[in-house]
Amino acid sequence: MSRYDCIIVGSGINALVCAALLSKQGNKVLVLERNDRPGGCIRTDEITAPGFIHDVLSSWHPLFVTSPGYAELKDDLEKYGLEYCNTDSPTAVVLPDQTSFVLKNSRAGNVSAMNALSGGDGDRYGAAMAELEQSLGLTFTLLGSELWRGATLKVLLSAMVKMGPFKLAQYFGAGLQPARAWLDTTFSSNAVSACLAGWPSHAGIGPDAPASALMAQVIAFTLEMVGCPVVKGGNYNIVRAFQQVIEANGGELQVNADVTKVITGNGRATGVKTRDGSEYRADKVICSVTPNQLYQQLLDPADVPAAVAAQTRAYRYGNGDMQIHLALSEPPRWRAQGMEKVAITHITSGVNAVSRSINEANRGLLPGEATIVVGQPAALDPGRVPDGKGLLWIQLQECPRRIKGDAAGRIDTPEDGAWTEAVREIYADRIIDRLARYIPNLKDSIIARTVLSPADLEAINVNLVGGDPYGGACSLDQFFLWRPLRSLKNHDTPVKNLYHIGASTHPGPGLGGGSGYLVAKSL
Repeated sequence: MSRYDCIIVGSGINALVCAALLSKQGNKVLVLERNDRPGGCIRTDEITAPGFIHDVLSSWHPLFVTSPGYAELKDDLEKYGLEYCNTDSPTAVVLPDQTSFVLKNSRAGNVSAMNALSGGDGDRYGAAMAELEQSLGLTFTLLGSELWRGATLKVLLSAMVKMGPFKLAQYFGAGLQPARAWLDTTFSSNAVSACLAGWPSHAGIGPDAPASALMAQVIAFTLEMVGCPVVKGGNYNIVRAFQQVIEANGGELQVNADVTKVITGNGRATGVKTRDGSEYRADKVICSVTPNQLYQQLLDPADVPAAVAAQTRAYRYGNGDMQIHLALSEPPRWRAQGMEKVAITHITSGVNAVSRSINEANRGLLPGEATIVVGQPAALDPGRVPDGKGLLWIQLQECPRRIKGDAAGRIDTPEDGAWTEAVREIYADRIIDRLARYIPNLKDSIIARTVLSPADLEAINVNLVGGDPYGGACSLDQFFLWRPLRSLKNHDTPVKNLYHIGASTHPGPGLGGGSGYLVAKSL
């Protein structure tokens, strides 16, 4: 039996940020990971063909490089090899008629380009970004701070004094606006609207959800500010850097250590037990897991109040995710102009198509025309592929966790709703066929492909329940003050000295490390 100041269960971005910060403050930290490597959803492997370096799950780091955790740990991480590659073209959309719009990392350039497509669009976009900037302190406090804290209350009170209660109420009203309403009333150009319409999905909500306009605006602001960086040599290099920071400060990381129980006594967490029977004791235990794992598996039912147990049973997960990884004999040649250096491109016909695909997935259907998220990490980091070759990272965020049918009526689906290898591959064929209309050399240049269905993602990481990459549905009733559960505050649990972090907790999903940072600072 070993004793530590802090034990962290799981080793995703939130756990790594938390462990690095705590160990730097002199705490003896132990990170326990059930898989054979640390990193959670941060993986880099040659999963298609030798020499092609793929970020298997997460890839892009705009949220992390703007996070307070990165600000504090930047020098340490760079000391151990972290380096970013970037582009001046973070995102774009290509419409079915091959019309495209590229959002650059320049406000003036974007305003000008939008005005050129449709007079006034750029000016209205610029006005929306300027309005966001005026309340940026309040917005980022709500999106990135512990909400049940005196410091947050002071920010709200200061905003009320500065703005007045009526204008503050207006701010919150505008913050609840759906993206569709903002896009429809702001932009005449469908290309501009479509470029922004797919981005709320990366925050786990669709364009018809409350607060999705705010998410679209915050993401656009972030992409303008920092681009869409990727880790040079592959996303896993950040895990290696974190591990060295933690170990250099006396911390430990253990893999193949599946925690099966949080040990408690007198209402306090005192340690954990792993599947092989090992026990580790600590003053504090921090779990980067889903609510169902924490309150239905790791804790004794006697330690879980009735309200927490009931809300855990009612906790909902979002749609599943699919990934397609392609190794190409040459870089993709787009029909649309200016796409060669774009980090992330959405293939969609606009906000209605995004909304329809999400609705179909919500009803258990394979979308007939999914929003295709096309990532080009090798365009930013050429060393990921052999000379003259290409690579694509494709994400489909509108997949049902359990399949009830096919919206297009062409794919026979299993009666039990499971994702089989056959369904996975034929659905991927549909996506590749459609993408080939935009990239004429695509099919002939495919050397190898690897497809990961929602079921495959959950098999890789138990936190991806049903393939949901966002740790649970991000609808308003499971967000902000109410994430993960209404009866809990911040990252505290009903058990003293036990804390909850990860995508299922505030400030939610995304590769930013927010919850790990907040808990580390509070301790």
